[in-house]
Amino acid sequence: MTALSEYQRLECMGLWRDDPQSQRREVLVSFGDATLMIADPRSLRPLAHWSLPAVERRNPGVRPAIYAPSDDAPEELELSDDLMIAAIGKVHRLIAARQPHPGRLRRAILTTVLTGVLAVAVLVLPGVLVEHTASVLPMSKRAEIGRTVLADVARSTGQPCAGTEGLAALGRLSERLMGTGGGELVVVPQGLADTRHLPGRIIVVGAPMLARDDPAALSRAVLAERIRSGQRDPLVEALRYAGLGATFQLLTTGNMPRKALSGYGTRILQGEEAPVDEARLTRALRENGLVAAEGTQAAPPLAPVLADNDWVALQGICDE
Repeated sequence: MTALSEYQRLECMGLWRDDPQSQRREVLVSFGDATLMIADPRSLRPLAHWSLPAVERRNPGVRPAIYAPSDDAPEELELSDDLMIAAIGKVHRLIAARQPHPGRLRRAILTTVLTGVLAVAVLVLPGVLVEHTASVLPMSKRAEIGRTVLADVARSTGQPCAGTEGLAALGRLSERLMGTGGGELVVVPQGLADTRHLPGRIIVVGAPMLARDDPAALSRAVLAERIRSGQRDPLVEALRYAGLGATFQLLTTGNMPRKALSGYGTRILQGEEAPVDEARLTRALRENGLVAAEGTQAAPPLAPVLADNDWVALQGICDE
């Protein structure tokens, strides 16, 4: 049913005309099951039946209310009875509530899709951008970023030690462990007890490592840092710290904001070293002649990491 049970016996008087040129006449209006019945009040002869769902109000919010059987119909019905007007309005609201709302559904679907896209952008895009940027940067730019990070590290450790003879010995140790052009070793005087790796194949060594009188232990620590840098690209970590905006600027212009890596050196110094696979470390030590080859019964003496005078010079690198 279209009509409402509480209005089944509702009747009122109204003014009706069947076209704009006709004179209005008084009629009896009955609220039916699905129709408005318009009748002669004296003879009760039906004059018109209007479908309730199709009834249109031509002057919303104005009294008396004027209705028509459809949008373009010539007939008009004028009502002043508040209860009848309320009944017709309630029927129309119920019909509207039951109809599908494709626009609302489209908005809901669009909102869901946009929310999903935004979530993917927030969660995935930064990682993708950082990884891509790190993969396309040339070694010269990696080294430049590494020097920037080293300068930030130096705010806590002091400037890298630069004793002349010690630097020469450090260069020979770097070539022995990493090959020509394979990386750079840097010694800092304080604030670091072991080693850290930076972008651009830079390995920072704390001066306490030189006080142990054991070049083999230093070599082991340097090779372990090389393995760590291969396990987790230090440039990726630096770009994550710098942020999405700085990374995008680096990718598009080749330069980063000056303060994008400010404070990153402190994070590196305070961070814990990742564990290194012992099998990989042992293999690296063998490749550098620092441990005997596996299965060797009578191996020749292993070559020293550094000559004694180089080791002494390296130990004094921070004294000058």
